[in-house]
Amino acid sequence: MDHTRETVDAGALMKRIEQLIDQGRPGAARPLLAAARGLTQPSSGLSVLAARLALSAGTFDNAGADLDRAVSAEPDHSGLRKCRAELRSRMGDLEGAVRDAAEAVVLDRDDTAAKALLGELLLRLGRPADAVSCLSEAVAAAPDDTVSREVLAQALTASGDMDAALETLFDGIRTVPGSGAMRNAAILLCIRRREFARAERLGEEARVDGVADASTYALKGHALSGVGRHEEAAIAYNDALKLAPGDAHIRHLATTAPSAPHDFVRTLFDGDADRFEAHIVALGYRTPGLIRRHVIEFAAAANIGPVLDLGCGTGLIALVLSDLAVGPLTGIDLSPRMLERARDKALYATLREARLPDALRDNTAMWRLILAADLMCYFGPLDEMLSAVRERLRPGGRFIFSVEELVPDHDGTIPGNGDWALGRMGRYAHAARYVASTADTLGFRCLALERETLRYEAGGPVVGLLMVLERPRDDA
Repeated sequence: MDHTRETVDAGALMKRIEQLIDQGRPGAARPLLAAARGLTQPSSGLSVLAARLALSAGTFDNAGADLDRAVSAEPDHSGLRKCRAELRSRMGDLEGAVRDAAEAVVLDRDDTAAKALLGELLLRLGRPADAVSCLSEAVAAAPDDTVSREVLAQALTASGDMDAALETLFDGIRTVPGSGAMRNAAILLCIRRREFARAERLGEEARVDGVADASTYALKGHALSGVGRHEEAAIAYNDALKLAPGDAHIRHLATTAPSAPHDFVRTLFDGDADRFEAHIVALGYRTPGLIRRHVIEFAAAANIGPVLDLGCGTGLIALVLSDLAVGPLTGIDLSPRMLERARDKALYATLREARLPDALRDNTAMWRLILAADLMCYFGPLDEMLSAVRERLRPGGRFIFSVEELVPDHDGTIPGNGDWALGRMGRYAHAARYVASTADTLGFRCLALERETLRYEAGGPVVGLLMVLERPRDDA
């Protein structure tokens, strides 16, 4: 038997398998991997390829067992450690992934990819300062690695150094001027800093340089809206829509609709259902707890009985109220996937998939307490929604809800029409004065209007309003 020929054939096959995985073609790589295993003895190279193939195809269990055996056989092989770190990360074991990535760095101090991977994992684990240290080394060794630059900028932002984050991105633009991702990351960071004029200039430079994509135009539109140039913003949003006609988020931004389109909201939350709670909790989400405080106050003064939770999502409101003597709870949401997660909690007597405010108009049930955590941000004008809620409240009943507050830009300009404005994430923010006056016009009595931090995004607080409205007791 010609063992040299077998070795050559196996080596050529392994190179071809690596190419196919890099091209995103796991189906074509799988039979070649089986053939390579038949031509040569088990090796660390084959184990790495098998794990990479599993990562590409989303089949983790078998690869995990293979990698564990390979690492046991060759504990000092940095490539195996790095590959298992990626696999553990995909399986949700961040602590284990960090240990493997750190070991890979120790075993091969020149492995830039291992340093970048360790930095990304440390950032996800909530250790931004350590992440900055790893990622800075990775970027210094590979200055044209735009992905590592973006993650380094995120780590710098999370650690509170937004100036250094922005300079990292600008240096990336100078190093790789053809990278649209670098441009977009810099524009987005300027928007988060509320430097809208600077963000608009970066968007225009990207257009002139020929590297603008749909995201660039959408971000430019938000920057223009931030400085009050709404007609130009509409043009930018529509340019974005031309490049990405199937993007529901961009289509929402390009419209002048007074509320978020139902297909946009459903698609958004169906896609986020499985990771929604972990994500929102990581943002320091406070709204359910703020609502709970006012429910306790109401429950001490009245027998509340059944409660209606509008835009119930995965059921976080039910979770924070589960130890209180209120209910039974009914939840309404547009997203079937979010309702599945809420149903798993077994805290609602009834869950309904329906549109709002239509569901309120189509039902004759009356409620003493209606709640809405982060629902009103998907409506511009609030009069229709508030009117529908009022019709379903018993006299003396309360509506407790949150809105994101419309605040002035860095130059003092109020975005939108002064009452409400559509933000870059497709959510509406509302002026406190507007919310209060709308409620008063509709005949509500305002019991509380409190400015609160609802959550954190991009290292900064998202300021909102927590409002408690009552339908007057003498309103029959």
